Amino acid sequence: MTHYKPVTNELLDQFAQIAGTENVLTSAFDIEPYTHDETEDLRFTPQAVVRPGSTEHVAAIMRLCHEARVPVTPRGGGTGLSGGALPVHGGVVLGLERMNRILEIDTHNFMAVCEPGVITENLHKAVEDLGLFYPPDPASRASCTLGGNLAECAGGPRTLKYGVTRDYVRGVQAVLPNGDIINTGGKLLKNVTGYDLTQLLIGSEGTLAIITKIIVRLIPLPRLRRTLLAPFPCLDHATAALNSIFLNRIFPCAAEFMEHDAIQNAVTMLGRPFPYSDAQALLLIELDGDDEALIQKDIERAGQACLDAGALDVLLAETTVKQEHLWSMRRAMGEAVKKHSAYREEDTVAPRAKLPDLVRAIKDISARHGIRTICYGHAGDGNIHCNIVKNAMSEQEWKTRLPGAIAELHKTVVAMGGTLSGEHGIGCLQKNHIPMAVGRSELELMKGIKRVFDPTGILNPGKIFPDQE
Repeated sequence: MTHYKPVTNELLDQFAQIAGTENVLTSAFDIEPYTHDETEDLRFTPQAVVRPGSTEHVAAIMRLCHEARVPVTPRGGGTGLSGGALPVHGGVVLGLERMNRILEIDTHNFMAVCEPGVITENLHKAVEDLGLFYPPDPASRASCTLGGNLAECAGGPRTLKYGVTRDYVRGVQAVLPNGDIINTGGKLLKNVTGYDLTQLLIGSEGTLAIITKIIVRLIPLPRLRRTLLAPFPCLDHATAALNSIFLNRIFPCAAEFMEHDAIQNAVTMLGRPFPYSDAQALLLIELDGDDEALIQKDIERAGQACLDAGALDVLLAETTVKQEHLWSMRRAMGEAVKKHSAYREEDTVAPRAKLPDLVRAIKDISARHGIRTICYGHAGDGNIHCNIVKNAMSEQEWKTRLPGAIAELHKTVVAMGGTLSGEHGIGCLQKNHIPMAVGRSELELMKGIKRVFDPTGILNPGKIFPDQE
């Protein structure tokens, strides 16, 4: 176990000289927002929060912390769901919210250069105004940051057609734990010069380096979007419909699954009706493109595939207003579950064809352990968000039943060929279960990579690797 040192007054003075006194926070009131993220009720208190304004600030701060053996936890928008940005060993939280500039939108190379604190939706809007498109769209896109998206390799509904964050990152600038600055990749579509350090950093959950500049690839913005909503009497029929759509050579940009209880929670929270909210399962399917006749034909064929598979009806949302009404309900589901009850969200992912088996297994496990689950997620890529809710259960029952249910769920998912997380990361929440999904040799390789980047173990400690390791 690494023995960390406390933050001294001398260090605080040095931080203030680098980032400015107003960007070094130490009072309980100022620090409180940095003690938690969106991960249930986890709380960890740092000794200080430092908000750098540049790569050079980050490098100088890291050099000081490296020499003093002070742990550092980088943080973006605080929207994480695995505790990845929580200071489990105290020390310093490095808040990157000041580094929030879009530095360049290169319309010749179809690239954008951004700082890590850029809100994802702000990049969407900026490039779309120029007829360009940055597809990754996590549910928290209005508040999450690009740096956090890279740390967790964020996905979202459009993963089905366009892929996840790593598919769009072409290069980064990053600061190592010892304060060295590295640059990887560039405005290049091809690059096999040595190991791919860019891709190694994406999804590393802030444990290897602090990303301070990001180069992302852009594509042309599709002119047209159409959204279908199809209610089904059960998930098996919904999955059959989705498979039929693919077999008919139709490739949606998104295909979302919502079960009855998830819909009802969102309806209650938002206080407005939602079509077919009494259905047992809903599919929200979106297609995009540029050819009006072609997309209309695909919409008709997709709708017919749903009806042939047992859909009770098919609703077409053609206008932006109608589409946003449907999508706002889907994006609200996580917050709606949270308002409904204390909860634990599992980010299960399995081969897409196993989706009905996965949801059935979740419900069977829930019944055996006497708990309730609410499911929704990305049917198109097999990533289901399983929310275990406390409801009226006593605190003792909750603490007794929850660990066994989660362990059984993880074992079941892995046995199906799946794994623990599709887009939320391991963080401090799932680290003790990672040996279920990652072999000993692979885990040792990961730990070796961590030691090369961070031999003193000061950067985002307490994440990914099991406590007993």
